[in-house]
Amino acid sequence: MRRNNRQIIHLQGLRFGANLGVLDFEREGPQPIQVDAEVNLGAQMIVSRDADIGHVLDYRRVRQIIIDECTAEHTDLLEALLGKLCTRLMKLAGVVGVRIKVTKLEIFEDCQVAISAECGQW
Repeated sequence: MRRNNRQIIHLQGLRFGANLGVLDFEREGPQPIQVDAEVNLGAQMIVSRDADIGHVLDYRRVRQIIIDECTAEHTDLLEALLGKLCTRLMKLAGVVGVRIKVTKLEIFEDCQVAISAECGQW
């Protein structure tokens, strides 16, 4: 069977509230964030017809892991949250690389702040 060069799951614009930050007002409750993620599955078999979802990484699982990790507890630093997300997603079967970006949507009145990380193979 033929293989694609690389298959990547993309989640873009995932928005929800998370307890995140070191500032006093950030400790009062959740703030809106956006997470964008790419999960590199490496070379995959070319699927030319419907297949069993059990044979692929279900992107619903990736989405839920991101939400769970970001909402499980208060995290002071974006950098620490990125580390948690990369570690957790890299443990999924078949994942060879992760790119993740977390954006604080309302931290400042005049801009958003984002930090991204990349781990594994790209």
